[in-house]
Amino acid sequence: MNIQNYFLYALVFFICFSLFSQDVSEGPFSQLIIRGATLINGNGSPPRGPVDIVVENNVIKSIVVVGYPGVPIDANKRPKLKPGGKEINAKGKYILPGFVDMHGHIGGVAQGAEADYVFKLWMAHGITTVREPSGRGVDWTMKLKRSSEKNEIIAPRIFAYTGFGQGSKVPISSPEMARNWVRENAKKGADGVKFFGAAPEIMKAALDENKKLGLRSACHHAQIDVARWNVLNSARAGLTSMEHWYGLPEALFEDRTVQHYPLDYNYQNEQNRFEEAGRLWKQAAKPYSDHWNKVMNELLELDFTLDPTFNIYEASRDLQRARRAEWHEDYTLPSLWRFYQPSKISHGSYWHDWGTEQEVAWRENYLLWMTFVNEYKNRGGRVTVGSDSGFIFQLYGFAYVRELELLREAGFHPLEVIRSATLNGAEALGVSNKIGSIEVGKFADFVIVDENPLKNLKVLYGTGAIRLTEDNKVIRAGGVRYTIKDGIVYNAKKLLADVKRMVDEAKSKENFKILQPGIRE
Repeated sequence: MNIQNYFLYALVFFICFSLFSQDVSEGPFSQLIIRGATLINGNGSPPRGPVDIVVENNVIKSIVVVGYPGVPIDANKRPKLKPGGKEINAKGKYILPGFVDMHGHIGGVAQGAEADYVFKLWMAHGITTVREPSGRGVDWTMKLKRSSEKNEIIAPRIFAYTGFGQGSKVPISSPEMARNWVRENAKKGADGVKFFGAAPEIMKAALDENKKLGLRSACHHAQIDVARWNVLNSARAGLTSMEHWYGLPEALFEDRTVQHYPLDYNYQNEQNRFEEAGRLWKQAAKPYSDHWNKVMNELLELDFTLDPTFNIYEASRDLQRARRAEWHEDYTLPSLWRFYQPSKISHGSYWHDWGTEQEVAWRENYLLWMTFVNEYKNRGGRVTVGSDSGFIFQLYGFAYVRELELLREAGFHPLEVIRSATLNGAEALGVSNKIGSIEVGKFADFVIVDENPLKNLKVLYGTGAIRLTEDNKVIRAGGVRYTIKDGIVYNAKKLLADVKRMVDEAKSKENFKILQPGIRE
């Protein structure tokens, strides 16, 4: 896309957002009062309520406990609404801080997923802040970031982490080139750098320069460089967070220095890559062994953040579950569905010959991986929530909720899950003084849900949770009711309805119907 076409697309994009926002959003208001909700504030404390939360000009001014469960509220105890203010009746509902997605790619050209589609899916699921760990380029992301900051578009707050070396005219081949690139990235306004690995001297220089500039960093320790530079090397050099889990088992090796690759392995063969990744944790030190503890303790001392993204690999352990997820029919674009199908080209479409043996290996992989992550949390380590959606049958927004469920499976208490999704993410981004928990003085970023997500995280899915009523009717309970970002109230269900409209239109143009791989009508 040349620069003229890019800005033309951006202009149309912003106009469409502006027109649509009139229907799905209200505000901001000089005063906003959310009345009668049960508060889950994000810092790990238990729910309490009913409370009235008073917001003025996007800042939480007071949180007032106005009664007791099952007892009528005394109106005299409630904060007063000022002229021009807005009230939301949240009686019987639950309010949480806006969610932080620490690994959110803003769509993709290959997937045919544009920003408005992705943003609406995120916002419909209560995600008010996203860290993009590399995308279509820092200029493209920064344009969206600035528009989101001004609330010119319907979008989460964006933190831009540029892929290391992205935009360089020549490959970065020296420490000085690495430092220069990092300085230029900072000048463009990026919040940090996303690494995939490089020669040790280049990684050291880049991380050192990034740290000097006060920026943060993330790394997917790709297999092509991890034999020389694993998670411990990165953390010691100043990396602030790791993505997925690559590089961590390698730091836990005791009887080898490289992964036990089959001799006919080829990294460019996606099935090779992901099949062998599913055997990696069994090659690492055993849980709670001396070396396992030593690595964990050093990462804890370095205040290192784990962003596991469990959901993005879940199809590896249960392919049918991931590809038959009920939201695909209504919310997955035809272009995205095609991208997911078995392919030798599309990243993450590694279903060349995926079967029982691969899935069993990955289930064993998950047990060991989850044990490390849960124990890291138990010892005071920071674990965040990232989705990495747009690959491997994982859909924006829906995949984030699945990540919450997988943290619960790993052993997190539901309150610990919510803290990972909110305050921990804000801390990892360096903005916990502004967002991440519902406290006086912080921004008005909220998620309002009709149901208690601690009892059942499935009520956060846009499709809700299935329930049988006392009169034997099947209903859908839950789904986010309102997403509030920067004090602006978004109707989450209308956002989701607009995504469905987009998908329906795309299907109609192609006469498209979702079919499972290898099936023809």
